[in-house]
Amino acid sequence: MGFSECWGGGPGTGALMLIVVVVFSAVNITVVEGDYGWIKADATFYGDETGSETMQGACGYGDLFQQGYGLETTALSTALFNDGLACGACYEIRCFNDAQWCIPGSIKVTATNLCPPNYALPSGQGGWCNPPRKHFDLSLPMFLKIAKYKAGIVPVLYRRIGCVKQGGIKFEIKGNPYWMMVLVYNVGGIGDVFEVKIKGSSRGDEWVQMQRNWGQNWQTFVRFQGDSLSFQVSVQGGEMVQCDGVAPASWGFGQTFECATNF
Repeated sequence: MGFSECWGGGPGTGALMLIVVVVFSAVNITVVEGDYGWIKADATFYGDETGSETMQGACGYGDLFQQGYGLETTALSTALFNDGLACGACYEIRCFNDAQWCIPGSIKVTATNLCPPNYALPSGQGGWCNPPRKHFDLSLPMFLKIAKYKAGIVPVLYRRIGCVKQGGIKFEIKGNPYWMMVLVYNVGGIGDVFEVKIKGSSRGDEWVQMQRNWGQNWQTFVRFQGDSLSFQVSVQGGEMVQCDGVAPASWGFGQTFECATNF
C-alpha cells in the first residue's frame, strides 16, 4: 500500500534559479542555494513492488515495460507536471538530510504520470502534491533505492538530466480514418516533447502541425491514409529530430514505428 495516490488509468521558469552546492557526508547534505544545480523537493511512493499501478497514467504511456521505461519512473506534482509538458523529462533524485530514513546514492527516473493535488488535506499533512509543492511520487522499487519503506515521505534533492534511451524515437499511431492521434515516446536528450509535425508523402514539403491532446499524445484531423509518414519532433530548447518515412504507406492504426535516430 503506497503513501500517495497518483492519476491512473488511460484515457517559466522564474528570473532566479537555484544553485545547490552539495557537500556529502553519508546521507547528510549541506545545501547552499544560488544559480544552478540541485533543488529541494519531497518524495513518496505509490503502488507495490510490481509497479502495476504505475502503468498508463496522465502522460499517455501504456505498458511501461514494453515501452522501455520499466519501473524507473515517477509521477510529478502539479507544479512540476506543467500541464503535461514535463512528460518524458528525466531527473536524478537523492534523499536529503534525513539520517534515519535516507539510503546513500541516487536514482534516475523518467516522468510518466501526474500526482494530483488533494485539496482536502493541508499541503504539509498529506496534500503532498498540492501546488506549489515540488514533489515526486516514485514507483516503490525506486523509492526503496533512496529511502526506507517506513519513512513514507522523505526530503530529496533533484536535478534535470539528459534521458538515455535505447533505439530511436517511437510513434504509436491511434485513431480512425478521420482523426489521428500519435503517442510519441522513448525520447532521449532533454526528453520532454514540445512540438510534433507530420508530413504525408503525397503532400510535398507540407508539414502539418499536430496539437497536444494529452500527455505525449499528439493529434491531427488531416487524413494521411495511403501516405508514408514523416515526423519532426522538437523538445524544449528547440532541438529537433526529423524522422523521414518512418511509417510506410501501408501503416495502420494500432501500429508502432521507430525512427532511425534519437536526441
